Amino acid sequence: MTATVDRIGALTGQMIIAGELVTGTGDIVRGIDPATDETLEPGYAHGDTDDVRTATAAAAAAFGPYRGTSSAARADFLETIATNIEGLGETLISRACAESGLPVARITGEVGRTAGQLRLFASVLREGSWNGARIDPAMPSRAPLPRSDIRQRKVPLGPVAVFGASNFPLAFSVAGGDTASALAAGCPVVVKAHDAHPGTSELVGRAITAAVESTGMPAGTFSLLFGSGRSLGTALVTDPHIKAVGFTGSRSGGTALVAAAAGRPEPIPVYAEMSSINPVFPLPGALATRGADLGTAFAASLTLGSGQFCTNPGLVIGVEGAGLDEFVSAASAALAATEPSPMLTPNIAASYAEGVAAAAQSAVTVGRGSSSDAPNRCRAALFSTDAQTFLESTVLQQEVFGASALVVRCRDAEQVLAVTAALEGQLTATVHADDTDLDVAGRLLETLELKAGRILFGGWPTGVEVGHAMVHGGPSPATSDSRSTSVGSRAIERFLRPVAYQDVPASLLPSAIADGNPDNLWRRVDGELTRD
Repeated sequence: MTATVDRIGALTGQMIIAGELVTGTGDIVRGIDPATDETLEPGYAHGDTDDVRTATAAAAAAFGPYRGTSSAARADFLETIATNIEGLGETLISRACAESGLPVARITGEVGRTAGQLRLFASVLREGSWNGARIDPAMPSRAPLPRSDIRQRKVPLGPVAVFGASNFPLAFSVAGGDTASALAAGCPVVVKAHDAHPGTSELVGRAITAAVESTGMPAGTFSLLFGSGRSLGTALVTDPHIKAVGFTGSRSGGTALVAAAAGRPEPIPVYAEMSSINPVFPLPGALATRGADLGTAFAASLTLGSGQFCTNPGLVIGVEGAGLDEFVSAASAALAATEPSPMLTPNIAASYAEGVAAAAQSAVTVGRGSSSDAPNRCRAALFSTDAQTFLESTVLQQEVFGASALVVRCRDAEQVLAVTAALEGQLTATVHADDTDLDVAGRLLETLELKAGRILFGGWPTGVEVGHAMVHGGPSPATSDSRSTSVGSRAIERFLRPVAYQDVPASLLPSAIADGNPDNLWRRVDGELTRD
């Protein structure tokens, strides 16, 4: 059954395919309030491979006209989406809170971040350097061989599949950074909504669809599907119309999508953010002067959002001594005073409990949060072990999604460096250093550059600024492609590729690399950056 999307704030339990409401034929899922285990209406029937084919075919048909729109038109489109999402107001906030168990302040902040990301990419489009315009003028008199006129710009890849994340129902979901950057690049988007927040996804999907219509974009520019990752998700990634994938989720889910995309007759890039334990390095000088303060602040970062940010710190690597003892004691005291908060879904809460139980079998428990009889609560946990045990344990090096962390006690700075060298790739690494630590910090920094996408000194990794210099990525398994970022203006580059134009007639050149610089862009002409 299909119908036209007409009201932004309505909930019907349907998918949205190229502007039409479509009722799925598969299993029905409903949102669950994890704070109470209450089931929320309406139910959402999963789509099937026919729905995938319909959505991707519509995206492929929209690609030519959509990529042909001007940067200004796409900027207006993104800003309209942002305005529509903000206009949902309490309807969106209350639904997202109910489906995630997250507090109103957190969801309100996510609304602002989601709208801000869309407006950031609108500004990127209007500024124009995303085109990557380069011109090497012809040199017909060059000896021994003349040089042709060669020009370069970037073009969009094609339709993009985006997978909504469980832990950010707005900022990393239907209209999150992957969708915003792909649409900015000129790529239609087909989103697979996360089953944890179907109503939130429909509301945002309607906001995007309304913007498609009001700004005159092709209907296939956006579609929203519901379905299982194993069937519908795999079908989406392997569909020949899809040219790139954005994913935020589990390590197993991300690696499965990477394998599926690589196995296509035409392999495509998958930008998957998957797993990170975000090590913290309180160096000896810092521990000696403020170990207790650092421990208290660490506990606050660990438990933020029930530890369900991808950047919560899950590992502390420090040198044994009184300073580290004070750190652990203060962190444990702070955790004991922490009220358990609901996790995002019952399944996530169950997985967290299993992970904590496994860690308790391999390390010493040094701190726990308070307990609760309410459903799906995250009882924070802090463990401790020595460096050698950590290096020999696969269990202790795995991410536990939630407010659980491990302190690794090293005998000296050299062992800290050895443990660091053995770590997997990370989204973040945090260093706390005083002036007496700078020599060790410098050596540590050389290794961390190869291990993490973002290195912090003196702060905490939770909270990712959306700007031009941010990197939210890192070596595997943090992400599947460490050369990119999923947050910040450079995220647009994931969905673009360079094309060189050699001796193309002037009348056929795209405006970004045309004579006279009609778009008034900064361009690299014969190696020099200029606006002339």
